[in-house]
Amino acid sequence: MTKLHIPWEDRPADSTEVVWRCSRNPVIPRNLIPTANSIFNSAAVPFQNGFAGVFRVDNRKREMSLHRGFSTDGYSWQIDHDPINWSFPSQELSAFSYRYDPRVTWIEDRYYISWCNGYHGPTIGLGWTADFQTFHFLENALLPFNRNGVLFPRRIKNRYVLLNRPSDNGHTPFGDIFLSQSPDMIHWGEHRFVMGATRGWESTKIGAGPTPIETKEGWLLFYHGVLTSCNGFVYSFGAALLDLDEPWKVIARGEPYLLSPQENYECVGDVPNVVFPCSALHEPDTGRIALYYGAADTVTALAFTTEQFVLDFLREY
Repeated sequence: MTKLHIPWEDRPADSTEVVWRCSRNPVIPRNLIPTANSIFNSAAVPFQNGFAGVFRVDNRKREMSLHRGFSTDGYSWQIDHDPINWSFPSQELSAFSYRYDPRVTWIEDRYYISWCNGYHGPTIGLGWTADFQTFHFLENALLPFNRNGVLFPRRIKNRYVLLNRPSDNGHTPFGDIFLSQSPDMIHWGEHRFVMGATRGWESTKIGAGPTPIETKEGWLLFYHGVLTSCNGFVYSFGAALLDLDEPWKVIARGEPYLLSPQENYECVGDVPNVVFPCSALHEPDTGRIALYYGAADTVTALAFTTEQFVLDFLREY
């Protein structure tokens, strides 16, 4: 079997950045499918001989929903024109106002999907698929209001673990990262505080990004942070390292950001000045990491780094 390689570009010779942008950005334009106003804040995973993903598509009525997509190389994507059709254990659960900002995580024998689900306000919706053909809705994990639900890729002490951010019903001007645990992906409790907003680029609120990456030194977490400027919110992202057995314990946290909105496609769009990571492809044998991130709430872009670069960054800063 041919080894599947994630998208990759070497760091430019004249760069010292820990995270660097793909030269083909944005890899997914806002109008890749005719129904779309924008395609961003989306999640990709290795699947069969290529990649599959769940994509946030805001349509031309400005409805927010989730669509399925496939790619052979991680750069060029074929995204369904229509939203995912979910099966529900109860008709009550089929009522929703919106779905956005998905993450996709392989756990044990299936792909779990988490997203912000509009059920009497924003909360964390959970579902799964085994084949990216049939999609099953599980439950709303937490009471509204909550966002940025991110699952760990395995059980920890026989518990499923979910990062999340309690919020409010609007454009929340606050937010810290918490952790919740479950024996069955349905009932969530044993909540723990992980870390809060601090200063500078992450002084207003923070939220978990892609599925945490397991390393020998701890769980590597990319997360977004928000600064309130005189012209509105500015979204950047950074990294932290969490304890492997008690992941609410922070081992290290970088003070500078790793990526901030500086390119035109990150600064100009429906929501200016946003980089928002939702997905990380990781090659354990090489340490390479490819990060998919939403740019200006309009398009999807790619950035690259390595496990070692980020761990060294956390040790130094």
